[in-house]
Amino acid sequence: MPTVLITAFEPYDRWSENASWLALVELTRELPSSPKIVTRRYPVDFDKARSRLAEDLAANYDVSLHLGQAPGIGRVHLEQIGVNVGGNAGQTPDQFQPLVTDGPAAYRSTLPLQRWAGEIREAGVPCQVSYHAGTYLCNAVLYLSHYFAERQKLKTKSAFVHLPLAPRQVLADRQDLPSMPSSQCATALRTILAAIERGVELA
Repeated sequence: MPTVLITAFEPYDRWSENASWLALVELTRELPSSPKIVTRRYPVDFDKARSRLAEDLAANYDVSLHLGQAPGIGRVHLEQIGVNVGGNAGQTPDQFQPLVTDGPAAYRSTLPLQRWAGEIREAGVPCQVSYHAGTYLCNAVLYLSHYFAERQKLKTKSAFVHLPLAPRQVLADRQDLPSMPSSQCATALRTILAAIERGVELA
């Protein structure tokens, strides 16, 4: 049976909830019997998230699937590339630093994101492959998952899933922001898990 680590983030900044965690909670209401799933909620803090990620990945999962919210998108984004640079919202881009000094410039997920995106759309959920996870914590988790797997010689393959805000997050917001029900996000995640269970990408 394949093993899958699924991570999400806690609330941050002005957001009292995080769409990634809401989707993960919705997913757990009806988990498939396989693959075997372990869930984690990470703090929105580079050092703490990095430490937790390294500790979790030591269990050598088949797949690590990381979730994050992306205010402003209207569909699920499957992130293909993580880059070796990072900063926080209080920094300007010229203050960003490499995530690790001995790592490559970028890692590209080897999971079949294009096929997953097509299957998710067939399930009725808007989805696309994205090639840039940003330069903040979401990108860092994607990059570091590959880095830790490479350095620790793990079998783990990783991907990052950016999710739209949930409707209840934007109800009282003054901005006109797109949203997607957590139930639809959970459908996208179940579609990915079904693909993992078939095992083609783990061969």
